[in-house]
Amino acid sequence: MFGLTRPPHRLSLALQGGGAHGAYTWGVLDALLEHTSHQIAAISGTSAGAVNAVVLAHGLLESGPAGARAALDGFWNALGGSVSWEAAGLVGASGDRLTPAGRMMLQWASMFSPTQVNPMRVDPLRDLLSKTVDFERLRRQRDVRLFIAATQANSGRLRIFGNDELSVDVVLASACLPTLQRAVSIDDEPYWDGGYSANPALFPLVHDVAVRDVLVVMLSPWTLGDTPEAVGEIRARGVEIAFNAAFLREMHWLAGATAMAREAWWPGPLERRLRTLRWHLIDGHDDLADLPAESRLLAHPQLLLRLRDAGRARTATWLAQHGKSVGRSGSADLAYLFGDHRTPTSESF
Repeated sequence: MFGLTRPPHRLSLALQGGGAHGAYTWGVLDALLEHTSHQIAAISGTSAGAVNAVVLAHGLLESGPAGARAALDGFWNALGGSVSWEAAGLVGASGDRLTPAGRMMLQWASMFSPTQVNPMRVDPLRDLLSKTVDFERLRRQRDVRLFIAATQANSGRLRIFGNDELSVDVVLASACLPTLQRAVSIDDEPYWDGGYSANPALFPLVHDVAVRDVLVVMLSPWTLGDTPEAVGEIRARGVEIAFNAAFLREMHWLAGATAMAREAWWPGPLERRLRTLRWHLIDGHDDLADLPAESRLLAHPQLLLRLRDAGRARTATWLAQHGKSVGRSGSADLAYLFGDHRTPTSESF
């Protein structure tokens, strides 16, 4: 595949969304591509995870792991340079916090619909994706299976777009925050961010892909902090819970179903599949937990590079501890992590 000798193990990736925090996943992927030779056979992605998925797959088709690293690097650096943050006076020196003027502008914008705020439909992400990714080639290829999640705005239902349906609109639909962007229309159906219904969808990697090793790159926090009391904080907490709920519910189901499958006397096809899956997890909680929620909206170059480096460092640690597990055994205990109400720590992995 991709003109290279066959890697020792095939790997599926599940990539969460998180806005600018998707740069952390950039770092995870960059380290995996540099230090392993695993064949990435399938990717399920939502929002920023969907963006990383299509850019990664495009780069792999262009020139293998080196091409994928270059594509991710080019995309995220271009995204960071698409807004003159300092000139606008919206972001502080650290790149991860809005200035008082920036918060006032965000609050002002929240009082209007996306149509009123952006009547000219200026969309730098659309332009950047169109320049970076050859969607026609992605639709034709079969080396990497892609599953992109979006939410039907008028029903709340999840839709998974596969290789044959890929387009720039599909990725933009997966990343559409309705308070900031217009709904994206596909087949005359309006779509919002896939995080409302799957962040990301795991069942395609269980049902539709014959790969045993699944690596989840998790950006959502294990805990959300102290109970909020102010109205604005309560509203923000509600959004965080909504974006985490589908993922946590699916992982909880997988943990229970896997435990039952291992005890089944007469396993069916699904039970046999669950028995053979090897789960792995790289989470960014220790690096992302202290960042303000607003940082997800700030594709500031300084923040993006800092997140990339943190993702690379976390992956280096994971590879040292669990890298040899790929192809042999799972390194994440779903029952412990998602089967009850325990709060995992970095020592859990």
